[in-house]
Amino acid sequence: MSTQATGRSLVVALPPHERSEVSVARIMWSVVLALMPTTLVGIWFYGIRAAVVTLTAVGASVVVEHVIVRYFFRRDTTTVTDGSAVVTGMLLAYNVPAGIPLWQLVVGAVVAIGVAKMAFGGIGNNPFNPALVGRAFMLVSFPVDMTTWPVPGSQGFATWNLDAVTAATPLGLVKEAGAGGLSAVADQLPSYGSLFLGNIGGCIGEASALAVVLGGLYLVWKGFVPWVVPLLYLAGLGLVTGIAWAIDPGTYIDPLYHILAGGAMLGAWFMVTDMTTSPMSLTGRMVFAASAGLLAGIIRLFGGYPEGVSYSILIMNALVPVFDRHFKPRKFGYGASAGGAA
Repeated sequence: MSTQATGRSLVVALPPHERSEVSVARIMWSVVLALMPTTLVGIWFYGIRAAVVTLTAVGASVVVEHVIVRYFFRRDTTTVTDGSAVVTGMLLAYNVPAGIPLWQLVVGAVVAIGVAKMAFGGIGNNPFNPALVGRAFMLVSFPVDMTTWPVPGSQGFATWNLDAVTAATPLGLVKEAGAGGLSAVADQLPSYGSLFLGNIGGCIGEASALAVVLGGLYLVWKGFVPWVVPLLYLAGLGLVTGIAWAIDPGTYIDPLYHILAGGAMLGAWFMVTDMTTSPMSLTGRMVFAASAGLLAGIIRLFGGYPEGVSYSILIMNALVPVFDRHFKPRKFGYGASAGGAA
């Protein structure tokens, strides 16, 4: 029967033919919403300074991306409305101390957006997590300010200068104990409850594991994050640190402490799960996450730096093409019966 007889027109179009309401902007703004518990907890413990740090990082990231798109790419429209620059700015802020000088934070945002993201063509093209690249650059360039940890709630909500009262992070205390054993710092280590609920010295995003988990579960509920990926990262971290703890519990802290302390939760729920810098297939993402967790544990135990989350993810980002080569997504229609594949 011809199309003239039915009165219908035949439309020929390129794939994909199945449309979805999910867009980059919808995902990114959902991530922003998921990060709000961490934002509020950071402000609660570190005061107005945490809010200023977050706004500075977000503002600098948005401005840098807008300038590059309009004046270097020479596009008529900007890309900042998709929310990806806001996410990068928030994650960068959560990976630095609340007392960081703001000009250093702006430099970190320039590197994160300008070098790690836009130099590769923008979102979807960058091989490395931009926020972690910015953090790594700041750690190398400003090591003193990046490792000066204010004590939460020590100077009041409106205090601007947070450098007066500082202390080591829980993982820093464990690393400092070294061969002397954990008994030397046992009375200084925060409890598991404090690690989970909050009030812990460190980066803004490390203040409360609970706040991070709540945001991560929201993304799982929305369908943007497979629940198995962050859990495998934490499992990999727990496996390595658990083996060390089982061999010598007097020197190495237990795996649950490693999972709750530092940036493990933030990395597991918001950085390992980054769609652009992780493998395409679910199997590849699972292996990617578990491998990154194992590497984080190795760095924490045997590296010179007490934290290993950032470097573990960045190193695994570089291996994503390898994962994609060996763990390819299932082809559409592959394995279907002859009668069903028409």
